[in-house]
Amino acid sequence: MKKINPQFTVKEIHSLQDFLNSGYLLDNATIQNIDFTTVVINWNTVEIKNAVFLGCTLSPDDNLQILTKGGLIFPEPKGLSFKPYRSHLYTWQELYKETESGNSTDLDIYEHFSETKYAPSMMESLYQRMHDHSIDDALRDYLNPDRDGNYKIKAIGIMGGHGTLRTDEYYTKVAQTGQLLSQRGYLVMSGGGPGTMEAANLGAYMGNYSKSELSDAISIMAPSPYFTSEGFHERAMAVLEKYPNGKDSLAIPTWFYGHEPSNVFASHIAKYFSNSIREDTLLAIAIHGILFAPGSAGTTQEIFMDAAQNHYLTFDYLSPMIFMGKKRYSEDTNLFKTIQQLAEGKEYGEMLALVDEPEDALEAFLANPPRRAR
Repeated sequence: MKKINPQFTVKEIHSLQDFLNSGYLLDNATIQNIDFTTVVINWNTVEIKNAVFLGCTLSPDDNLQILTKGGLIFPEPKGLSFKPYRSHLYTWQELYKETESGNSTDLDIYEHFSETKYAPSMMESLYQRMHDHSIDDALRDYLNPDRDGNYKIKAIGIMGGHGTLRTDEYYTKVAQTGQLLSQRGYLVMSGGGPGTMEAANLGAYMGNYSKSELSDAISIMAPSPYFTSEGFHERAMAVLEKYPNGKDSLAIPTWFYGHEPSNVFASHIAKYFSNSIREDTLLAIAIHGILFAPGSAGTTQEIFMDAAQNHYLTFDYLSPMIFMGKKRYSEDTNLFKTIQQLAEGKEYGEMLALVDEPEDALEAFLANPPRRAR
């Protein structure tokens, strides 16, 4: 049996309390985003050979002692609107928090990103990658995968058009599907923006409420149907105020499309700079399947990306692909038939379904749990 290099089986320390509870045996550990200036640490008693300190706040004396003992320090850079070394996922409250500029944190980061979006400097792109790596790590901590890559949380992704209005019948159907899935113990995931993505997270959020209460929530928001409509955000906040006891869901948005606001119904937000990493990640962790609601080119791309993951057993699991909208997927386009033809003779061909109703979508997921590749 091949031995694993101990450097790659390290402790991760994400809080000062975790550090103090570690027994000061931190060789090869990763210590992330901790402010050490609030306590006095006798570094002579700490085993920190090859330990890596990411974005920690340290006094000059602490810096010197850590480097002398064989630690490695990645300091927090100045002048950025984001923290490259995060230890946890975002919340919508953090993203919507007002900053000194008068913007939200989300908007500050988007404006910073937009200045060098297509031609960042080497250091700027490095810090963006560091940030996205931190989000990867925080996402793994949240989903808690086992050694075979199966996540302890049963995650189902919902894809569809970002322009779907709150008044659209498929906004309601997606929200109802998200509610049913949440009530059956699934973690609902979306791309985190408006339209179908908001409907998915709204439905999951309303998992502790009834179908009629979900309908009421949608009716509260319907007068502001599009994300540029006056009162769009305020009506969503009115739903949160009226129905405060929501269930968890996950959003995975990107600042590449940062002009679209992150919706406020997801409890955990894994926001990335890289859109390609974000899309691949969302599909990869949806081991229990994907629901494809009506959408345009972006949704079509995601359909074929998901089919490729199933076709080539990219992540060692086969997952159901459920298409919602018979008109969209069998009349207006031949997408469902195309995927059926692509999957002919493959095991995931048995895990495809075309539905129109939320209850049928739920039954399709229940009937097709993920299969370990043989």
